[in-house]
Amino acid sequence: MHKKIAILLGLFIVVFISNILLATRIYAKSERDQQITFILDEIETLSADDVVFEDVDFYVDDENKDKRVAVLKAFFRRHDSPLYDHAEFLVATSDTNGLDYRLIPAISMQESGACKYIPKNSHNCWGWGIYGNTVTRFESYPEAIDTVARGLKKYYIDKGLTTTEQIMSKYNPSSTGSWANGVNTFLEVLE
Repeated sequence: MHKKIAILLGLFIVVFISNILLATRIYAKSERDQQITFILDEIETLSADDVVFEDVDFYVDDENKDKRVAVLKAFFRRHDSPLYDHAEFLVATSDTNGLDYRLIPAISMQESGACKYIPKNSHNCWGWGIYGNTVTRFESYPEAIDTVARGLKKYYIDKGLTTTEQIMSKYNPSSTGSWANGVNTFLEVLE
């Protein structure tokens, strides 16, 4: 009789813990989905009248303000990223190198949560030149943005690696697809 109770109690504990773990995973996915939806809604409703541009001066031409900077600022603000202050430079550097302005921020989200998890004093939000015990460090975020943009152009785009899956094959070859999926998710959020 005691053996039967012990077995049932053990089964109950296993099922109980499994349910807690499952509920935790579902809740985390739901929270992540809500954050993405919130960012998408914020970006869709964003207009030049809603954004305080402070002392930022950015234009595609003399008549139209470049809203890409505002989109990036909203995105970086939402993620409390130090890249917020570098949104204008990021767009300009992407343009100079013929890159989609969303690519560098999307990679930073995938690699470091938009610079939340980076090696100390590295300014390296992109995992650029980080492998094994090697850590590439930059003096500033603009230096890092410029280096990553030029590197993406020269070693990826110019070599025909233009999709996230193709970029992943060289940038993060050990990934089985999750890296490209993550970058794609952030590209969509910024669209």
